[in-house]
Amino acid sequence: MAKKYVVTITRQFGSMGRPIAREMSEQLGIEYYDRDIVEQISQSLNLPVSTISQLEERYKSPNLFNMVFPLGFSTIQKQEQIFTEQTKIINDLVEKESCIIVGRCSDYLMRNHPNHLNIYIYSSYENRLKNCIERLQMEEDEARKMIQEVDKARDNYHRRFAQNTLPWDPIYKDIMIDSNLFGIEGTASYLTDIVKKKFEL
Repeated sequence: MAKKYVVTITRQFGSMGRPIAREMSEQLGIEYYDRDIVEQISQSLNLPVSTISQLEERYKSPNLFNMVFPLGFSTIQKQEQIFTEQTKIINDLVEKESCIIVGRCSDYLMRNHPNHLNIYIYSSYENRLKNCIERLQMEEDEARKMIQEVDKARDNYHRRFAQNTLPWDPIYKDIMIDSNLFGIEGTASYLTDIVKKKFEL
């Protein structure tokens, strides 16, 4: 029986990290988990999926003036509860099968896993803006706003739950790649080849 392994993908918004992960999962014949984790958290904590989506990866430092409590409870406390449950779910998935985990500080969570490969996918602001407009069908103003807000939110979230590191910090990364170099399918194929070589598949 082949040894189980885990690939984590941390990504910049608009870098096409999610479709790259999906393509890799097809090429490798393993599952990739992203929004599925939200649904499992929702069931475990008995919270609506919309609530989880609002809170996960949206951490704002309590020191910032614009800290908000949109749901009527302590956002920080609820986010920590979500992160704890999310960590348990990710560990259970990795224990069960080889898989790809997208986002959610998975690079940090898997840092001590014996068979892990942590990947960071990024691209230039111009390429990310183009992807948002052409591939995600956003208006330019909306795309610029989303890039700024999601980048900031993910940075703060990562600082909070990954020992004060940033998503692009190389400390927990094995590979960092610009998705514009080969495009979605080309990047997925390139990374799939590395995974196969790394884990002798």
